[in-house]
Amino acid sequence: VGKLLAWISLAPLGIGAGFVALILFRRDLHTIVFFLGTLVNECINILLKHWIKEPRPMSRAQIWTEYGMPSSHSQFMCFFATYVLLFIFIRLHHINNSNSARFERLVRLLVLAICWTAAFLVCFGRIYLLYHTLSQVLIGALVGTVMGALWFLLTHFILTPYFPMVVLWRVSELFLLRDTTLIPNILWFEYTVTRHEARARSRKLVSMKSQ
Repeated sequence: VGKLLAWISLAPLGIGAGFVALILFRRDLHTIVFFLGTLVNECINILLKHWIKEPRPMSRAQIWTEYGMPSSHSQFMCFFATYVLLFIFIRLHHINNSNSARFERLVRLLVLAICWTAAFLVCFGRIYLLYHTLSQVLIGALVGTVMGALWFLLTHFILTPYFPMVVLWRVSELFLLRDTTLIPNILWFEYTVTRHEARARSRKLVSMKSQ
């Protein structure tokens, strides 16, 4: 059980790697801002740790900081899960195409279940493995939840309206940044555009060979 929980506690690293991959290959402003929010959340955790200075329940030589209040793992996971929760119920509430509405709702519920189950297991694992006390994990979860909600509201209501203007900046064009806010289903959009472009290029290639 301990080894399993130890592997699950690496979830923040996996999520961080996923963010980096998405940013490199998709260049979407919302993903970038979401990732910046996780960095801000981590900075606040470090500040709180060195302000409160509460030790961990067990001293370990390999831990880079001896302070445990609040738990950075629980704060990160609850930040991520809260942001995803609000993103699905506020940002994606209008995506209800007739034929796929039920399937999309099931997918969203599955995503939420995975996020919150992972958050719970990470939080439980930090207590089970004696990296944190119960209070350190609960405070970390509370701070992460509040930070996730605040960052989503900041992004959705204040920053998102500026995205169309940001993508027009020269530096945005240099790094191929894009804004997909107004595209309700980006996966279906990219699929149809790619399929149309592939068919057009295929017809053009056949036409060139026949000449």
